[in-house]
Amino acid sequence: MQTPEELAALHFATYNSPAQVYSAPGRVNLIGEHTDYSGGFVMPAAIDFSTLIAISPRTDGRLLAHSINFNERLDKPIDEVLAGRVRSWSDYPAGVLWALREKGVDVSSGFSMTIVGDVPLGAGLSSSASLEVSTAFAVLGTLGVEMPLAEIALLCQHAENGFVGANVGIMDQFVICCGQQDHAVMIDTRFLTYTLAPIPSNVRIVICNSMVKHALAEGGGYTQRRAEMEAGLHILQQHRPEIVALRDATLDDLARWGSEMKPESLRRCRHVITEDLRVEAAVEAFQAHDLTRFGQLMHQAQLSFRNDFEASCPEIDALIELANHQPGCFGARLTGGGFGGCTVNLIAAEHAAAFVEAMRAGYRAATGITAEIYTSRASAGAHMVTI
Repeated sequence: MQTPEELAALHFATYNSPAQVYSAPGRVNLIGEHTDYSGGFVMPAAIDFSTLIAISPRTDGRLLAHSINFNERLDKPIDEVLAGRVRSWSDYPAGVLWALREKGVDVSSGFSMTIVGDVPLGAGLSSSASLEVSTAFAVLGTLGVEMPLAEIALLCQHAENGFVGANVGIMDQFVICCGQQDHAVMIDTRFLTYTLAPIPSNVRIVICNSMVKHALAEGGGYTQRRAEMEAGLHILQQHRPEIVALRDATLDDLARWGSEMKPESLRRCRHVITEDLRVEAAVEAFQAHDLTRFGQLMHQAQLSFRNDFEASCPEIDALIELANHQPGCFGARLTGGGFGGCTVNLIAAEHAAAFVEAMRAGYRAATGITAEIYTSRASAGAHMVTI
């Protein structure tokens, strides 16, 4: 990928205009799965893969955008760009401009953008949110408009919900805005507050892509599980009307009234309630520099995801089993929606290279599939790059 200096030089050569460069990372969720739409807690970290945007202002009311990754160019009037999605990469920057205009920010003068990124596509590491947040930072910076980080995250979520048409939660955009070097970010998704949890600098985050996505991942499995959670929540609310979402419920509530639920609803609710508890405990583990405890929580989270939420699969189980036998592995679990996708592994830095090789070879031997594996540290959130 081009360096910020190279990207700025290319932008100048293309548009004959000096550029400022903005960067936004991807993200991985360390613990806290399927809790966000219950108003609960999640703990992602920004990773050191990113989207860079070189930007300069225009005065002709057009958006000129060059995606180096896709080798495609956009050259249209702003009003035409914001008229509706076209189902391409350009929908993400267009959606941010649309959301900014809805918020009363004047984007009518136009912009020139040169975009490049190394966040792996299709790996569940939020390449789309990275592009959205880098666009928002770039446009706001160019216009000289200040906006709180949480407000930028909500704006980018609105762009993806309302313009792109993807019903995403707030986690991705929030941690990409608020991430800090060598820290995880525990987000309270109800109140949009967050707590930083330090990750020792001698630890690496290793993400293993199983390269599979089972049919249940394409909506049906998630839809069914969410309905089962809602059914369980409804029963709890009949007994305790003050419960607004599952984050308000307790294991004691399940012990008292779980027998009134279908077994599937009971398991789904138990996963969410215990997962919220695990995220809160995970903050304490990082703050105490207790990696062994954090790894235990990851293990418990994986068992809950597999047994109570029932969203693992044989390939993910093979990756987890293999990881747990490697030297220097503190913990491993499925990350993301489930039914395939990636595992996230917390690895001692001195063992990281050997871990990657062992995982690649072992997974290929077990499944015949060659996994894509990425090694990262927790990185800083979105920012302007000094060049």
